Amino acid sequence: MKNILYICLLVVLSQCDIIDKFTQFNIDHQTEFTVGSSTVINTPIDINTPDITTNSSSEFSNNDTRADLIESIKLTSLKLSINSPTDGNFNFLKSVTIYIDADGLDEIEIASITDIPDDDMDTLDLITSGSDLKAYIKKDSYTLRVETVTDQLISEDHVIKADSRFRVDAKILGV
Repeated sequence: MKNILYICLLVVLSQCDIIDKFTQFNIDHQTEFTVGSSTVINTPIDINTPDITTNSSSEFSNNDTRADLIESIKLTSLKLSINSPTDGNFNFLKSVTIYIDADGLDEIEIASITDIPDDDMDTLDLITSGSDLKAYIKKDSYTLRVETVTDQLISEDHVIKADSRFRVDAKILGV
């Protein structure tokens, strides 16, 4: 009888998101980069961010797991916002593509946006690639390369904050 109840419980739990609640969590990272005042348009410009420390070991520990139990890590959102100038917006951009790189790994595209409208927006939500970034986030640090294409000249530097949210799917202490 206990075996039947156990099997029924497993079937019910496998059919719903209850298990996911205990085996998935988010990691948030933030960095800034500067798009310098420009004299050219419609030309890709590469900007590298400083190293972003992952603190992955402590993030995993805080969520009752370890690096060897991580099944996947995917970027679920990447939001850009203007830090300065205070009245700045993204009208000057035509497109943005963001790549991730870490020691010993190949650089890959993780998010992008094209045909940015001239709507005086001071935030942009990029479209994520859906790639599994487990190998990058498990490293001590990674860098981002931001490729921008402008469609308007800007007379002053624009400091942009990038807020990233990664969804970690793990086995919580082997469960």
